[in-house]
Amino acid sequence: MLQAMRTSKNDSNNSGQTFTRKGSLRRVLAPEHNKDNLFGRQNEDVNNFYKIVRQEYIILAEYKMVMSENIKSIYVIPSKENSFVWFGVIFVRSGLYEDGVFRFNVVLPDSFPDGEHPKVIFQSEVFHPVINASSSELNLLKGFPVWIKGEQHIWQVIKYISWVFYNVEASVAHAVNTEAANLYKENLEAFVDKVKESVKKSQEELYNPPPNNDKHYITFEKYDPEIHDPIKILRIDKLNGSHRNTIGHSWVSPGSFKPLSRPPSPNADTIS
Repeated sequence: MLQAMRTSKNDSNNSGQTFTRKGSLRRVLAPEHNKDNLFGRQNEDVNNFYKIVRQEYIILAEYKMVMSENIKSIYVIPSKENSFVWFGVIFVRSGLYEDGVFRFNVVLPDSFPDGEHPKVIFQSEVFHPVINASSSELNLLKGFPVWIKGEQHIWQVIKYISWVFYNVEASVAHAVNTEAANLYKENLEAFVDKVKESVKKSQEELYNPPPNNDKHYITFEKYDPEIHDPIKILRIDKLNGSHRNTIGHSWVSPGSFKPLSRPPSPNADTIS
């Protein structure tokens, strides 16, 4: 069984053969005192409103934690229409699934953060031992046997998604796709062929129109030099000039705390 410990921020997504996690050291909210009936029975509407606001705040805090983890090559964002559904996409950079671009949704239970763990449903067809062939749901039960509020967080689920693509052999032990698991153990060449089909299809579907009108749905456009080259040049110029501009605003000599202890940097335009 996978260790119930949290990975640190600096851990690599594809290092090691065991997915680990541990409880968060951060507090999302203040202690919950009488949260079920904070304003008394005569103010049921106010109580319900408070619960909704508080739940939305918790989800926002979860998203901020995901962002702070800076998980490489995987992107998620809550739906604009429904914060209980998060859109995600992972770019696999190495290993058997290299060059795959797989879409998924993270679906939170209505009682989140209470209740069961979130569900991860892949929108792309992925041939993988721990992804159900019929429902496209990722098996999270070995990574998160019990969802404990305050100890498990969505960012850990996101890291687990990445982990299963880089640690296929370790994930076979808790397979839900028996065909994929058996092929991996008995006929690796045939397994790789199936994986390549998934990777190829994910690339072909990358630029498909969105299946919904949600403004937060992650979309991609093919590179158009007329549109994207000017933006690329502008971005490069901005990055190249950022260091120079920063120096120009620092009028403190190294090792000194006295304002204006050094002359301003010369304007770049006046330098011959």
